[in-house]
Amino acid sequence: MPRHIPHKTTLELEPHQVLLKPLVTEKGTDQSAKYNAYAFEVNKLATKTDIRRAVEKLFDVKVEKVHIQNRKGKPRRTRMHYGYTNDWKKAIVTLNKEHTIEFF
Repeated sequence: MPRHIPHKTTLELEPHQVLLKPLVTEKGTDQSAKYNAYAFEVNKLATKTDIRRAVEKLFDVKVEKVHIQNRKGKPRRTRMHYGYTNDWKKAIVTLNKEHTIEFF
């Protein structure tokens, strides 16, 4: 019996569809100051190359590395109902030394 091999999707995302929002946190601000690395919430379908292209196009910078984390939703409770927040994808993008991104 042949194994099912999943096929690669040919879905092309626009740069504004890849990057959902920047994550401006205390840890992220420290990373941007020390390592020139910035964190973004990204589309769950986006790959590292999609994220690299989107950041370079939207912010006009040169990207060195892209790290991705798939984050699980947290348990939440409202009165008698239990549930979870949505799963999401986080990207940490390290830029070239000459480039920076200003969020403010």
